[in-house]
Amino acid sequence: MSGLKQELGLAQGIGLLSTSLLGTGVFAVPALAALVAGNTSLWAWPILIVLVFPVAIVFAVLGRHYPSAGGVAHFVGMAFGNHMERVTGWLFLSVIPVGLPAALHIAAGFGQAMFGWHGGQLLLAELGTLILVWYIGSRGASSSANLQTIISGLIVALIVAIWWAGELQSTEIPFPAVTDIALPGLFAALSVMFWCFVGLEAFAHLASEFKNPERDFPRALMIGLVLAGSVYWACTVVVLHFGAYGEQMAAAASLPEIVVQLFGVQALWVACVIGYLACFASLNIYIQSFARLVWSQARYTPDHYLARLSSRQIPHNALNAVLVCCVISTLCIYALDINLDALIVYANGIFIMIYLLCMLAGCRLLKGRYRMLAVVGGLLCLLLLAMVGWKSLYAIIMLAVLWLFLPRRKQLESHL
Repeated sequence: MSGLKQELGLAQGIGLLSTSLLGTGVFAVPALAALVAGNTSLWAWPILIVLVFPVAIVFAVLGRHYPSAGGVAHFVGMAFGNHMERVTGWLFLSVIPVGLPAALHIAAGFGQAMFGWHGGQLLLAELGTLILVWYIGSRGASSSANLQTIISGLIVALIVAIWWAGELQSTEIPFPAVTDIALPGLFAALSVMFWCFVGLEAFAHLASEFKNPERDFPRALMIGLVLAGSVYWACTVVVLHFGAYGEQMAAAASLPEIVVQLFGVQALWVACVIGYLACFASLNIYIQSFARLVWSQARYTPDHYLARLSSRQIPHNALNAVLVCCVISTLCIYALDINLDALIVYANGIFIMIYLLCMLAGCRLLKGRYRMLAVVGGLLCLLLLAMVGWKSLYAIIMLAVLWLFLPRRKQLESHL
């Protein structure tokens, strides 16, 4: 038993994963993909979904057989020992100082678009968002899932409304012929689009909170993946149809501009609210996942403050600790006026490394065709690390430093 309350159903799981994958990307990535690849980007989405499927299936199978709040760290620990589990956990937590403040900044940017906020006003909006995450997280995984299912529905409804108002027809979709696909543009689009599917590792931490993890966790993962991919593809069709992309246009402004074009400037607030909620959903699932990882690691020490659960069986103390780290990081980045764009790339290297470690764990723990899928997924992760280039050294160095200097436990308590 994990100790956490098992309250998630299939629909809630689909809502959690789809919103974590859509997140900030649904407003920006289709425009970025269209910029680097044009119409070829319409082929890139189905190709990417096919490429990600082996990775997703390995996550699903591991989550079904070994559900744990520890997520990928738990899988790696079962395959390679407790020290490697701690290393993987800390590697995941090392994203907090960089990735979460960046996502907060993007979310607060929709307030800037609506109200013209700047400087300290944006900082207050970011801190307010963290308070909202704390409130939702304090009410349990079910509350988060219900909210994010609603957000997922709003995102889909917005795209459907744009298709309807824009009178888009299937015959107007600019699918290039296979022989006309430009491979350099296709590869460039794939490297941009992959970041839309970062979120599987966060979802893995919630496997133990499903009512029936063996049945519903893998189903929610695969359905959520296809749903998110379909929404991204539909967004790309819209962006290409209206020409809402270019070097002189902010990528995140593409969908709001289309909404204004179709429904008038008075509808801008609708796009901004949905954009903010999409960012909030991604932030929420990551912070809840970080809290569960901290709680699962703290259980190795008897009666540890961070290992205690609230009366609702929620890792409340761990959630508070994660949010305090988020607040400190956000304040430091604001005070130092740090440019987050480059740091996000380093964070992405960490995510790819975590995916790679999960695939290696799958090679060790799984058998038959699932082991082969883990091998394929591992090769894909290596390819993605190569695409990141020299900036992937940050993830490699971080992994080596944690392996060498993270203290080893002398005596390990068994999981509850």
